[in-house]
Amino acid sequence: MPLFTTRKQDKKAKVVFSEGLLLIEFDGGKPQVFPLDWFPALRDATDGERKDWEQTDKGIHFNKLNLDIIL
Repeated sequence: MPLFTTRKQDKKAKVVFSEGLLLIEFDGGKPQVFPLDWFPALRDATDGERKDWEQTDKGIHFNKLNLDIIL
C-alpha cells in the first residue's frame, strides 16, 4: 500500500513512495524501483518536498531538494 502518491497534470510519469522505496512509472511502462537509501535527501524529505517534482527530458527533478533522478 503506497504511503504517498502524486500524479502531476500533463505529466507522463507517476511517482510513488512506499515502504522505503521510490517507484517511478511512465505511461504504459513498467515501474522502476529504487531504495530510498540511495537518495538520503529524498528519504528524509517532507511530503511537501516530495510532492514538488517535475518531469524532465532525463528523468525526475525534485525542485525543493534540487535533486535529479536520471532515468
